[in-house]
Amino acid sequence: MGYEVHAENGWVSRGSLYRLKELMKRAERGDRLTLAFLGGSITQGSVSTQYTNCYAYRVYEWFVRRFPKTAFTYINAGVGGTTSQFGVARADEDVLAYKPDFVIIEFSVNDDNTDFYQETYEGLVRKVYGNVYEPAVLLVHNMYYDTGNSAEEKHREIGTHYKLPSVSMKTTIYPEVASGVIPNREITPDDLHPNTNGHELVAEVITDCLDRIYMQRREEEAPAGMPEPVTANAYAQARRYQNHNSNPVCDGFTADNTLKKYVNDMFRCGWTASEAGASIVFETEGTEIAVQYRKSVNRPAPVAIAVVDGDEAGAVTLDANFEEDWGDCLYIDTVLYHGRPGKHKVEIRLAETHEDDAVPFYLVSVIGA
Repeated sequence: MGYEVHAENGWVSRGSLYRLKELMKRAERGDRLTLAFLGGSITQGSVSTQYTNCYAYRVYEWFVRRFPKTAFTYINAGVGGTTSQFGVARADEDVLAYKPDFVIIEFSVNDDNTDFYQETYEGLVRKVYGNVYEPAVLLVHNMYYDTGNSAEEKHREIGTHYKLPSVSMKTTIYPEVASGVIPNREITPDDLHPNTNGHELVAEVITDCLDRIYMQRREEEAPAGMPEPVTANAYAQARRYQNHNSNPVCDGFTADNTLKKYVNDMFRCGWTASEAGASIVFETEGTEIAVQYRKSVNRPAPVAIAVVDGDEAGAVTLDANFEEDWGDCLYIDTVLYHGRPGKHKVEIRLAETHEDDAVPFYLVSVIGA
């Protein structure tokens, strides 16, 4: 490729290196270790020519080369088009169930730079960093290549508070693109997703940080504790309700029992309905509720509403018609935000159907926290 970035500028927050140093010491001993990558489409490897060219796999390869005595397990839990609001709800099943020793978290181009996503991101960080197996955590911040925009500002505040090391593409790759040294179309087709060349640069920034930590691994460091939260912290215990772990009251909704084949095979384990008036009712406990459903490029599609605790006037519209053309979208609508603590009832009801509907309404999950 021939392009260079100042990878040494990428390590934007040192944080506590205790867990990463311990990880590297274990790797030197030959302990079997699990490396997990949790994020959106960039982590998934979108538009790289093959999965081994994505940044996550390249980071995995860095560990394999650096520690040849160790057997590493590679977990890629990237799901395109999803935010940390979904990440925190699926972290238990998609990442923590594998008892990871190392986790990269990457959601800075999926989240908006708002207080809401700072709170969901903090919930995710607390869930992963606070896990009983104490994984080493590294935060990765990508950005839009045309504007430099991302949620990095809000995310870095969380990383700094929790003393987590983090790396940034905005301080490394973006300056070279903005100045014209690297033509943006050489590394990204859409100013969002890095192509194979772009993934190579992202991996270079991350592994440069890991190289620097490796050089410091013998220097003693005290572990960092779990601080008090920055936000209202309503999302750290988020969970998903799907047909394999919940028992909602269904009237016209049918469970989809098709086997889920892989982590981003997302339109599975939910419920479908096609007739107006069909309803499904869940009971949750907490202060937050979100409804996750399919927005489809195959139109027309049904329109549903979500009613919390019988509040018809405050019903949220769930329109399954997707106006984009890149494919069906896994969409989340928040229907209760910082509500009263305790039990809540949420009803999803089909409000509008059409004789020529191309697809049924697909309810993927309800998320409660």
